[in-house]
Amino acid sequence: MSDFVSEFWNFYVIGIVLVSVIGCAVFLWSQGSANFTVGKTTGHAWDETLEEYNNPLPKWWSWMFYITVFFALAYLALYPGLGSFKGMLGWSSVGQWKGEQQKAAQQYDPIYQKFQQMDIQAVAADKQAMEMGKRLFLTYCMQCHGADARGSKGFPNLADSDWLYGGEPAQIVETISNGRMGVMPPHAHLGADTVKDLANYVRSLSGLSNDAVRAAKGQEAFMTAGCAGCHGMDAKGMHAVGAPNLTDGTWLYGSSEATIMETINNGRQNKMPAWKDFLGEAKVHLLTAYVYSLSNTK
Repeated sequence: MSDFVSEFWNFYVIGIVLVSVIGCAVFLWSQGSANFTVGKTTGHAWDETLEEYNNPLPKWWSWMFYITVFFALAYLALYPGLGSFKGMLGWSSVGQWKGEQQKAAQQYDPIYQKFQQMDIQAVAADKQAMEMGKRLFLTYCMQCHGADARGSKGFPNLADSDWLYGGEPAQIVETISNGRMGVMPPHAHLGADTVKDLANYVRSLSGLSNDAVRAAKGQEAFMTAGCAGCHGMDAKGMHAVGAPNLTDGTWLYGSSEATIMETINNGRQNKMPAWKDFLGEAKVHLLTAYVYSLSNTK
């Protein structure tokens, strides 16, 4: 009702609801007081032999309907349903939600606070903390990184030792808390041949099959086209900007020549949402420990 500024709409809704409920009761009463001739037909026939008898409704059936009417009136008196009337009990879905939040906070906040006072490594070694961290991960993180945290195309594997922004506790906290925006700019302006050379050079860095002549040209282009500015002269990446290591066997989008050329031509954009405001520091701390444990405690 907050969207309707006129009080007319409040009475409009109340009128429709009450007329509908009371109208059902009046209709039932009218049917109960009508004249019926038991065993006689109304004279209507369908499909040649299908006739309509003029029998009254069974009493038990009528009373079941009356009970639903009484229940509806009692419900509308106790709970919201009549326009802006909040009901005699003062119940609301928001109020119930807040009550459940308070109850949960009383039960779980002391546990979260206990773990928040411990360092990440200590939390990662605690069995109870890891069970809680796993449930948090399965609730908020598995949609992108998978239930086993091994990721998928475009979503990093969190169970290995390869990190775009760094795998130290402070770096993981920063990633979960404030999110990340990974951007690989497009380089289609370099031309198809140069892009193909670069793709072969990148494949050569991790020992994949490549055209040696093109790879040699690609190495030169890697230094002059700006690639080394993010990935480093040795192509081992840079945590500060989230540039991946191109010399290992870890690929976020795939290692085929066509896929690498697509990445170079069109660029890539990846966003990791920020969770600090939604989860709070205590849960971020616990979730960080769980993610840290995936590749540091075996």
